[in-house]
Formats: sequence, C-alpha cells, structure tokens
Amino acid sequence: MLKPPLGEYNMGALAGAVVGSIGGLFAIGVVRAILGRNIALLLAMPILGLVSWLVCGIVGWLVGGQIGPRLGEKYYFQRVEMLGGAVGGVIPVLLVAAWALYMSLH
Repeated sequence: MLKPPLGEYNMGALAGAVVGSIGGLFAIGVVRAILGRNIALLLAMPILGLVSWLVCGIVGWLVGGQIGPRLGEKYYFQRVEMLGGAVGGVIPVLLVAAWALYMSLH
C-alpha cells in the first residue's frame, strides 16, 4: 500500500475540505446555540467562526487526503474514498466543537 503524499489533491481530500470547512463554520456557534437555547447565538461570533472555517478546512483537506485514498485502495471503490475523506473532515469539526464546549462550560 502506497502512502499518499501530504496535501496531494484527491477525492478524499476534496470531500474532507468541504465537510471540514462547512462544519467548522458552524462548530462553535452550534455549541453556543444549544447551551444558550437561542438560535441567534449560532452566528454571534463571526470572526471566530471564520477562523474555525479556515482551520477545519485545511485540516480536513490534510486528514481526508490521507484517510480517503487508503480506504479507496483497500475496497477498490471511489465512493469509499470520498466517504473516508468526509470522515476525515468531520474529525477537526468535532475537535473544535469539543473545544467550544469546554470553553463555554469553564
């Protein structure tokens, strides 16, 4: 099994970047909106949401670009590669949401 180079373009990286950036845009706001029980808090921190969008998009690209091709090579199916990339994009979103939850509770 060949290891894909870090940052290389593939379908897993693309799926990871899309899922990571869209999820990262709302990761901080969702936690605040749920804890505050107010939907207006979803967009209350636009600068921090933009930073989270950028970070989660880049990390989703890198992680999805590593997970996706390995799963696609194992199962010989391109949709599995995209699914693996999407799972790789969810990882930074969950980490940012966990950080937002920790910071909101402390």
